[in-house]
Amino acid sequence: MKLRDDIRNIAIIAHVDHGKTTLVNEMLKQSDTLDEHSSIEDRALDSNAIERERGITILSKNTAVKYGDRQINILDTPGHADFGGEVERIMKMVDGVLLVVDAYEGTMPQTRFVLKKALDQKLVPIVVINKVDRPGARPTEVVDEVLDLFIELGADESQLDFPVVYASAMNGTSSLDPDLSTQKETMKPIFETIVEKIPAPVDNRDEPLQFQVALLDYNDFVGRVGIGRIFRGQIKVGDNVSVMKLDGSKKNYRVTKLFGFFGLKRLEIESAVAGDLIAVAGMEEINVGETVADSAHPEALPILRIDEPTLQMTFRTNDSPMAGREGKFVTSRQLEDRLKSELHTDVSLRVDDTDQPGAWTVSGRGELHLSILIENLRREGFELGVSRPQVIYREVDGVMSEPFEEVQIDTPDEYTGGVIDSLAQRKGEMQNMESTDNGQTRLTFLAPSRGLIGYPTEFMSQTRGYGIMNHTFEKYAPVIKNWNPGRSKGTLVSMNSGKATTYAMMGIESRGTLMIQPGTEVYEGMIVGENSRENDITVNITKGKNLTNVRSSGSDEMARIKTPLNLSLEESLEFLNDDEYCEVTPDHVRLRKQILDSTLREKEAKKRKIASKK
Repeated sequence: MKLRDDIRNIAIIAHVDHGKTTLVNEMLKQSDTLDEHSSIEDRALDSNAIERERGITILSKNTAVKYGDRQINILDTPGHADFGGEVERIMKMVDGVLLVVDAYEGTMPQTRFVLKKALDQKLVPIVVINKVDRPGARPTEVVDEVLDLFIELGADESQLDFPVVYASAMNGTSSLDPDLSTQKETMKPIFETIVEKIPAPVDNRDEPLQFQVALLDYNDFVGRVGIGRIFRGQIKVGDNVSVMKLDGSKKNYRVTKLFGFFGLKRLEIESAVAGDLIAVAGMEEINVGETVADSAHPEALPILRIDEPTLQMTFRTNDSPMAGREGKFVTSRQLEDRLKSELHTDVSLRVDDTDQPGAWTVSGRGELHLSILIENLRREGFELGVSRPQVIYREVDGVMSEPFEEVQIDTPDEYTGGVIDSLAQRKGEMQNMESTDNGQTRLTFLAPSRGLIGYPTEFMSQTRGYGIMNHTFEKYAPVIKNWNPGRSKGTLVSMNSGKATTYAMMGIESRGTLMIQPGTEVYEGMIVGENSRENDITVNITKGKNLTNVRSSGSDEMARIKTPLNLSLEESLEFLNDDEYCEVTPDHVRLRKQILDSTLREKEAKKRKIASKK
């Protein structure tokens, strides 16, 4: 069997924030890829503004580095469970993986998730223990943890014999020895291990073409772009090819453009052969999992599985009294077009019409997946309203089921009892509990996804910000009946429109926690705070102090107001109840009741109460 020894195809996989993208950066810097005049910024592959701000990878990225006379094609993958669908498809494009594990944190829920995907595809693993210079690093123990994880996931003998490289991607150093003193400013141990251990692709360029699309991109000039791997044959610009569609049909196209990846650039190329990772343009409506084949021998590859959405929200045009003040795009047509355009590249997303005008059901892989879409929309100038996230129920073997997630929590010992109690109330079942020498406890739970909606905010408050929580989709299981895990406290709702006054806020703050600053413009039905009790109450937050000719002795009223709660977009989505919306504009995130008029809202509440008793 002939092999292409000139290239290697690898994916970099890891838990969130274990250093994948930083490692790719160093590999780019220290390879023969960039000329001496080129510079590279930190985490260069995280090109999206939100990726750079949050320090996470959202979309998979292709790059290629030159090492000697070989090209190493690298796919940088997301580490968060909400983008797990991307990881799974990428595994089909490569022959091996670099599993990056933090030398202090060790194996985490996403380490398990991404490694399972790699082992299922029988890929060759290389383990990189990163951040070996971090205080408290325990590289040799972490290698043992990784080995235990391999065994637990059913790795075969060849996969268990994985090579280990120790590195500090931040400092650009690596070594084959866990001893920190052996670290040298070079990525050579990683490059050499890749060349030696990762299999070269088979060179079957003389056989009929088979190219499979694993990722999608979109370009206004060339339309939809399919990114994938040539598994067999070769392809040239101008070739007539057949696309084997997911429904079993076949469409013929002409290849108009081909792109290869090198460094940080996507370059136009004229041809490519088996083993190459490329992008193909000129095939409208091409989808993930479809095969581009030789017209004379149209054979489809096995279809790639795409993870189904587990969470949905209603997106609607903004109809609040402040609608249209800040956004460039405020009509239902503009919002619908933008949501439909997102489907060009995000195959894990679903957008469905509803029976309400100007409203759509948007389904995704989790809260982060949907909140990043909302954040992108507001930055682009859209105004919209969104509902509370709801889990998607599914019938499994004739039984109505809901999604469950594995939750891993690391918390200081003193908060363990509170965390266990709060997750028990959310129907979480504890699977494991381990104490460490440094006063930390690691807890593992299996919990229903709907019980986790809104929990991260409570958890951070509970552990005073010292706790770390990670969760990943585990399975669908029978629905827990007669249980509604909604918010336990009510809200403070403005009864009128105007500007919030310091005087009014001082009278209201004893009722709960305020969420706005003095001088904030409010409207009837807008949520201005959280009630300390479970019911909603309407408040007059615009009330002014009656003026008299007697001078006030109070010198600094502002100093007496507690600092209002300032919720982020994610926290606002988590806070929502079923009868509320989050109003999102380029400059503001506001919470409001779905029915703004307080009289109509009370009537509707009474109707729901009567209906629930029947």
